[in-house]
Formats: sequence, structure tokens, C-alpha cells
Amino acid sequence: MKLNRSTDMALRIAMHAAATGRRTTVDELAERLALPRNHVAKVVQRLQRLGVLVTIRGRFGGVAFAAEGAAYTVGQVVRAFEGDGEVVDCEAPACPLRSACRLRAELRRAQEAFLTVLDGVSLGDLVDGPTGPVLLALGPTPPAS
Repeated sequence: MKLNRSTDMALRIAMHAAATGRRTTVDELAERLALPRNHVAKVVQRLQRLGVLVTIRGRFGGVAFAAEGAAYTVGQVVRAFEGDGEVVDCEAPACPLRSACRLRAELRRAQEAFLTVLDGVSLGDLVDGPTGPVLLALGPTPPAS
């Protein structure tokens, strides 16, 4: 299963926020993670609604990892960003196997197994060990020559 770009961004943003443990801005997140600012703003808003991040408006505002953010699992974030859709669209009228296909059930089972594994990994777990220092060392990308 391939995750969409927003899901990938959400996980990286959450990891960065967890590792730094301080308030940052959308602009700083975009620069440090080499992501488009507008996309970062949208993803931050969704993570805030989910409860992973807290946002503070105003001149001294910013984005920070929520106190309860570490308890969220990667599976929860993936489900929130990917939705409940299936890996393949078996409702397509052009599929001649629709009435007797076993593939759909097996793909659904595999998708659930994938998410079950991700449910065992908290966002807090992602920044333990060597990952945290790497996230803290991220800086702006050098300008292209």
C-alpha cells in the first residue's frame, strides 16, 4: 500500500514537532522538511483537528506537539489521512470478476494487517533512538545552483 503525499507529510511533521518539543511556525516546518508551505499549512490544520498538534494564532503563535500527541498511533494518523477506501476499486462496472473474485477480500485483509502493525507504533515511538537527533539537525535546504 502506498501512502498519499499528505499522509507522508503528516507523519514527518508530527515527528518533527515531537522531536523539537517546542513551538515552531508553518514556514519553519516547510523549510526544515523541504515541503511546500501551503501543503504544510493544510496538513498542520488536519493534525490539529485530530489532536496531534496544537496551534496558537497571533504574533507569537505557532505549532507544537500536543501533550497527548505521543499516544496517537501511526495507524490512527494513516486512517485519518487515507480514509477507509480500499486498495482497489472493485465497484468498477468494467470488472468481469466482480461476482466471483476473492482478490478484494484478500486485499482488504492485507490492508487491515498493514494498519494493525501501524497501530502498534505510537508517534512518540517514532522519535526515540537515533531519529530524534536527526530530526533536530534538519535545516534549510541549500539553494539550487
